[in-house]
Amino acid sequence: MSGYMMTWMAVIATGVGCYLLKFAGLAAPRRMLDHPWISRFAMTVPVALLAALIAVQSAADGQAIDLDPARLGGVAAALAALLLRAPFLVVIAVAAATAGVLRALGIG
Repeated sequence: MSGYMMTWMAVIATGVGCYLLKFAGLAAPRRMLDHPWISRFAMTVPVALLAALIAVQSAADGQAIDLDPARLGGVAAALAALLLRAPFLVVIAVAAATAGVLRALGIG
């Protein structure tokens, strides 16, 4: 089987898996979802996954760690905007602008 075909099989399998996971959440009995442990888990896992994604995307280049100052500056600026309770789009704009300015200055 070619690499192209294997890639499409992986994409389709992932899509089906995501659909089934979503369906399982919708089909779960309400009493199960009201359990305190499951409720706590459902509230904290997305935050942990998002934090891990941000860490990987801001400090990695492929499989190597790449501490790019412009990227890290953008993440720091986004964190500052979040602490100031800026709206989400403002946080993204601040991070992008900071990274862009740092790159224009030759940092990173």
